[in-house]
Amino acid sequence: MVNPANQQNFRKLQALLDELPWYVEEYINHKLRKLSTASLFNYCHDYKIFFNWMIREQLWYGRRIKDIPLERLEQLTVLEIESFLNYLHYELHNKELTVNRKLSALKSLFNYLQNIAETPNLQPYLNRNVMAKIEFNEIKESMETRANKMEGKILLGDEYEQFRLFVARGYGELFKENKKISNFYQLNKERDTAIISLILGSGLRLSELIGLDLNDIDFSKYRARVIRKGNKEQFVYFSQIAMDDLREYLAIRTAKYQVDKQNKALFVAAAMGPKGKTRRLTARSVEKLVEKYATAFGKPALSVHKLRHSFATRYHAEINDVPKLRRQLGHSSIQTTMIYTHIRNDDLKIAVDKMDMPKEQ
Repeated sequence: MVNPANQQNFRKLQALLDELPWYVEEYINHKLRKLSTASLFNYCHDYKIFFNWMIREQLWYGRRIKDIPLERLEQLTVLEIESFLNYLHYELHNKELTVNRKLSALKSLFNYLQNIAETPNLQPYLNRNVMAKIEFNEIKESMETRANKMEGKILLGDEYEQFRLFVARGYGELFKENKKISNFYQLNKERDTAIISLILGSGLRLSELIGLDLNDIDFSKYRARVIRKGNKEQFVYFSQIAMDDLREYLAIRTAKYQVDKQNKALFVAAAMGPKGKTRRLTARSVEKLVEKYATAFGKPALSVHKLRHSFATRYHAEINDVPKLRRQLGHSSIQTTMIYTHIRNDDLKIAVDKMDMPKEQ
């Protein structure tokens, strides 16, 4: 199964690599089997910011960042790197977490150049690694604090089904007097409901959702075959409600969207213009439709990723099995999954409330 989002990200990655030094491309090729193309693209974007800063600060006098040699990296000082981190924070207004992420990308590159890459003479590319001397910003925000911030931006309790029903019917009622909005909604309501229902019923990532083909759905076992981060194939289970909504969409997919038999994409968009062809729904289109319904529903902070968080929170509350949730979400580290154990910890609240109760005499 070819994931179109991965293909698009790979093309974007290659275009960005053309601007960067040769040793960055070598490092990225080394990482291709281990990290997603989207993650590597973000790495390269961070490297471009760093190399452009070097030229801006006259730490390299060439005009192209592509020409910055390895030797110049070896000569960088701790003070210069600290200056770059200050530039990120005070001039680009990056938060501490963002600065840490960019520093992590640089540390990974420099570690490769010092400890993994070798010259024909079996010598390391770098003998001195300045990034090894730089410490990350200390982030004092606890996992529980992060969970509390997330809680106001996801669906909880009855909102879960209310939002699904709003997409299925409520939005149409809200805008029935607006002919243009109503007609567009009537065209896409089954598809949009199936998308929302599938995310809420499985926790799929956006890239996984738009990459689905018709033959990736196992109707007998209620599961979908997806390509997860690191190009790992996995079957992900989804709910009965998601299956029902998916069947409703598939019943009208061919007729409503005039889909060519060769188009195997599960979720499609209507053809544009007189000669346009029905095409696979893009990631941005899914983001926009979620934003549209979320705003009308009264929770504008909702996003595709927050719907995924909503699924995970509900799953943990009902199943309370972190290893299973980790597999369902496709997390590489169980620490990432643990955040859901801190959302809506009602046991703590009940315990605190009991402290205020009068003791029996």
